[in-house]
Amino acid sequence: MAISPQQLEARAQAMQDAFVEAARRNEWAWIADEFYAQDCEYLCEYAGTMRVYAKNRDEIRATHYGRDMMVGWEGWSFPIERYATHGNQIITHWWNRGPGQRADGSYYQTPGVSFITVGDDGLFTYQLDLFDLAHQMHLCDELETAGLLSAQLKQQWVVPTKHRLIGMLQKGL
Repeated sequence: MAISPQQLEARAQAMQDAFVEAARRNEWAWIADEFYAQDCEYLCEYAGTMRVYAKNRDEIRATHYGRDMMVGWEGWSFPIERYATHGNQIITHWWNRGPGQRADGSYYQTPGVSFITVGDDGLFTYQLDLFDLAHQMHLCDELETAGLLSAQLKQQWVVPTKHRLIGMLQKGL
């Protein structure tokens, strides 16, 4: 039996709530077990600089919600601002929200979007994440200037990502 519109809406709301809880606890791996089918696929291309592809729940837990969230992301959250559902699809608009706030009270954040396919059992079978990596790097620069960027995150993710972006964009100049 196909997932009903009400069940799909409930899963989207549950995911939104789970992201709030995961940020509060700074623990993300449990989301893979809670929401993803065993044979699901996850893809994030990081603007062509790095491809994170997981082909099952264990790999999602080991990459996207595990390794990628374990170092330097303390104080970050990824709140889902809104979502839309259609058929067996959920589209979410979320934020890469850094720690702290600017002097004017606004958040240090950049937008992202996810396209999620949900199986009849309510578990996610496919997810594609997209966000503007150049703006994310600029956000990290802002956070560093404000004294809010983890040195570990800068060393292990920001600087290598910037080098990959620069190298990719210099081709053909």
